[in-house]
This record gives sequence, C-alpha cells and structure tokens, in this order.
Amino acid sequence: MHPDLILHNARITTLDRAAPTATAVAISDGAFTATGGDAEILKLAGPQTRQIDMGGRSVLPGLIDNHTHVVRGGLNYNMELRWDGVRSLADAMAMLKRQVDITPAPQWVRIVGGFTEHQFTEKRLPTLEEINAVAPDTPVFILHLYDRALLNAAALRAVGYTKDTPNPQGGEIQRDARGNPTGLLLAKPNAGILYATLARGPKLPFDYQLNSTRHFMRELNRLGVTGVIDAGGGMQNYPEDYEIIQKLHDDDQLTVRLAYNLFTQKPKEEKEDFLAWTKSVKYRQGSDYFRHNGAGEMLVFSAADFEDFREPRPDLVPEMEGELEDVVRILAENRWPWRMHATYDETISRSLDVFEKVNHDIPLEGLNWFFDHAETISDRSIDRIAALGGGVAVQHRMAYQGEYFVDRYGARAAEATPPVARMLDKGVNVSAGTDATRVASYNPWVGLSWLISGRTVGGLRITPERNTLDRETALRMWTEKVAWFSNDVGRRGRIASGYLADLVVPDRDFFACAEADIPDTTSDLTMVGGRIVFAKGDFADHDAPIPPAMPDWSPVRQFGGYAAWATPPQVAASCGCASSCGVHGHDHARAWGGKQPVSDLKSFWGALGCACWAV
Repeated sequence: MHPDLILHNARITTLDRAAPTATAVAISDGAFTATGGDAEILKLAGPQTRQIDMGGRSVLPGLIDNHTHVVRGGLNYNMELRWDGVRSLADAMAMLKRQVDITPAPQWVRIVGGFTEHQFTEKRLPTLEEINAVAPDTPVFILHLYDRALLNAAALRAVGYTKDTPNPQGGEIQRDARGNPTGLLLAKPNAGILYATLARGPKLPFDYQLNSTRHFMRELNRLGVTGVIDAGGGMQNYPEDYEIIQKLHDDDQLTVRLAYNLFTQKPKEEKEDFLAWTKSVKYRQGSDYFRHNGAGEMLVFSAADFEDFREPRPDLVPEMEGELEDVVRILAENRWPWRMHATYDETISRSLDVFEKVNHDIPLEGLNWFFDHAETISDRSIDRIAALGGGVAVQHRMAYQGEYFVDRYGARAAEATPPVARMLDKGVNVSAGTDATRVASYNPWVGLSWLISGRTVGGLRITPERNTLDRETALRMWTEKVAWFSNDVGRRGRIASGYLADLVVPDRDFFACAEADIPDTTSDLTMVGGRIVFAKGDFADHDAPIPPAMPDWSPVRQFGGYAAWATPPQVAASCGCASSCGVHGHDHARAWGGKQPVSDLKSFWGALGCACWAV
C-alpha cells in the first residue's frame, strides 16, 4: 500500500521519544503511517502519492486546546470585534469607531473577552464617555474578562436597563447619583449579569451561524489548532445549540476535532439534567471529529467559584457536597468522565471529599475525570488527585488576570499559580488550554509563552524560572498530554505511526525564536486528518479558502482575527481588505515595523506581493 501523501525535506519534531526527529512523514487514510529520513520515506511513494517539499521548515504536532468554548464561540464569532492582541487602547478605539460606522441598526458592536486592560500601553479600559463619543447611536457591549461589562447609552436602551431595574443576585448595575444606570455592569462575584445582558443582543440566522463557526475554526487553524475539548457554557443548551456543529460534521466541513462536555444549565435541577443526558447520550458517541467527552465543566451551580480576582474568594454553600455527590454518583454509575470548574483549593478540597466518598462505593479507576483551572491548588490536593487517578487541566487565565491576583494575594502567592511544574513532577495528568473566548484569548501561542516565560500579556513576570517549563515540555502540554483528557492516548498529539495526521508548520522556529516572539506565532500550514485546512506564504497554493464572513458588515471582514493590532489602522483603512489578501496583515506589520511612511505603503506592499493594491 502506497501512502496518500508524503511530506519531505522538513525538520519534524515528533514528540515520540523513540524517534524524536525526522525529515519526512507518510500519511494514509488520515493517519501517519511512517516517519524517518527522506530517502526512507520517499521510496514508499506510488504513482498516486502526493508529495510536498517542505523547504526545510519546522513541523510540529497539531495543537490541542484542553478547554475552550468553540461551540458557543462559533455561533457568535462573525459578530464580534476582537481586541485579542491589540496593544494600545488608541488602536482598539480606532477599530471600534470603524466597526460602528458600518454596523447597521439594530445590530450591536460586541467585544466579548479575550483581552485585558493590562495589554494596552495605556494600562486602562476606555471610559464610558469615550465609548459614547464614538458610538452615540449604535449599541456597544464590551466584556472585560468575567469582571465587568461596559455598555454605551444605546446598548442600555436596547437592553432596557433603567433606574427601576433591580440588581440581579451576584451582580451590580452601577448607577449615578440619580439612580440611573451608567453603563458599567459588575460581577459581584459571578458573571450571571454579564451572560444575561449579552444574551439580549441580536442573533445570527442558522446559515450565518454555519458560516461564523467555519470562520472561527479557520481562525484556530491559522494559529495551528487542530483539536479542542469544548467545555460547554452558560446558556448553551444541548442538543439545540449543538445543531450547527452537528450540521458541519455531517457535511464534512469541520476543520477542528471537537470533543464536547455537557454543562448543566439549571441551578437546583442539575441531577435531573444528568439523569436525562446519561439515558440519551452514550459516552464517546460520534466520530474522531465530533464526539461526546463526558460532563462539565459545570456539574452543580453550588460548587461554582468564579475567577474574578478583583473580588474576594466566594464561600461555597453548605449543601454543595450533597448536590455534587448526587451528580457524581450518576456519572460514575454510567462511566461518564467529568470535568469540574474549580479556581480555588478550598473548592477542590471539598470536592475531593465527595469524589473519595463515591470512589469507596463505585471505583473511579479508568474514568478520565479532572479539575479545570486550579489556580491555587495545594500540594495536599495534588496528591489526592493523583491517588484517585484524576487530572488537572490548566489554562492561561493568569496571563490575563495575573496583575489582579497579585494585587489581592501578593506576588509570592502568584509564583506558582497554578503550580504546573510541581503537578508534573508529582505525576499528575496535566495539560494546557485557553478557556477562550470570554476570559483569555484563543491564541495557543500566548498560552505556550505564559508556560515558558511566566509573564502576563501585560509583561508582568509572575512565575519565577523555577516554576516555568522548557519549550518541549510546554509543547507536550498542548499536544500529547491533552490526549488523556479526551481518552485518546496513543492516537493524538505526536507525529508517529498510527497517530491521527494532525500537524502544524509554524511561521517561525518555536524552539529557536526569541521568547518574546512566541505569542506572535501563526501557522503557514495546518493539517487535520491528512487534509490541509489552512495554508499561506510558501504553501498558499495548497490552501482551501472558505466563503467570506457573513454578514458583509462582520468585523471578521474588516479586521481578521487575533493580532489585528499588527496592521496599523491607517494601513487597514487604505488597504480595505485587512487580512483577506494573500499576505496576512500580521506579516504586513512585521515587515513594516511601523517605520514606513503611509504614502509609501502602496509600493511597499506591492514589493511583498500583497494583492490589496490591485483591488
């Protein structure tokens, strides 16, 4: 049998300890079939084997995000202006103004997470006065992490908040001296008010949601992501809100492998949710592209300890253990794994009391259950998780909230928050992800940079070198180590015979580039199941573009995805197509370096082969 495809003349990091490097790889039926030297692999070719010369480029296993919200994020991606990676508030506000100018009534302009005020050179959020000045009539909703939302006057009118609107439980509508809402919504301490307000905005129709989800997946592919574990989300109902992903799967249009966990939506009715779901859904039902992965991240609302480090740690109610035990027993009896949101060790410790009690009656061995986040987990809890055979899925939330954590708990407490290196040393199953899109960004390279450098996106060093990871270990946290969390050990996360053929060709050498350059990495070629799902630059001829973003006023058409800051506003305004031309906007800015006069840009981009100026 001859392979379908051979990649050769490459520098392949396989993460297979028996054969850590290779220069060629063979692929058949969506899986790697052989790795080795060029001569060894090329002789396997047959008359129908496709061959791609990689030009000496670095090749890595495809990245897998252990915790994200792609199902929910995809439904809304085309409606959201992303400030992920924007480095100045001035640029962010210029983007907002441009988007306001083209957004038709009654649509909103939404900036929904993925950024922090600390990433801006100004180190602040926009004021409500500034937002109202650029958007007097178009509703604007800006979600900052899970601590607050900023609404302009038009948005307040759209959602109907007045002086007579009461504060919801766990949230605050800030008011002026006359009792009128100012436009600032605060989570105190939970994000319910933020969720509920955002849900009042217009939604995309079904066909547009299909297009939106495809664009979100392509954006992930552009960053080298080939798989995710979806952690559900508030106001994300099963099966209704999964119809888009199911349709894309059925039409063979998924370009990211997606394993999904079911997230209960009904406080005090969680047991009923999981009783119904365990009767109607079989664990791991589906395919390698779209498959059930168990329960969570919300198991019971009484155990939710929201991660707003501006607020004190919330105390969980006394009835938490009983409610959690009811759910965990259902899951254990049906052999469903679970994931559980837990920011603080106090939550983890009390939850482990429940897990150990259930384990006494129903052994948990073989169930790949785990905690999410675990920023302040203790050594004692780590040992208890290891003894029960569980895991911890960490995300780079501290890269976005580290400054707030330091303000409340001190720099010393932040040094191992979470203690990733210590958990690895203790042999716990640990992997990495983002918790995108409403808290941290979906950019995996920011997550890798945080593990390696210990710095926030605002530049604050919070993790000393002794608690950071080397680059290979960090990469394993984003590849082979995630496989345990979706019960795919031996099938994903390496470039080795028998593994799913998912890989990325980064635009720079991950192992040799400057540490500060890691977050700006993108992919020049991304492959899922042996199929190229994204390609640019030297590999642009292999790309398979998708239809333009819908609707035509979508921010995705104007700014692209992560690091829109890289194309200066005056360039984007002159260009008119941002990242849609053959040379991505990020590459424009890297070459431009902020030094070329705007009057000279036409000839400059023309020399780069950019098609913008021909449009």
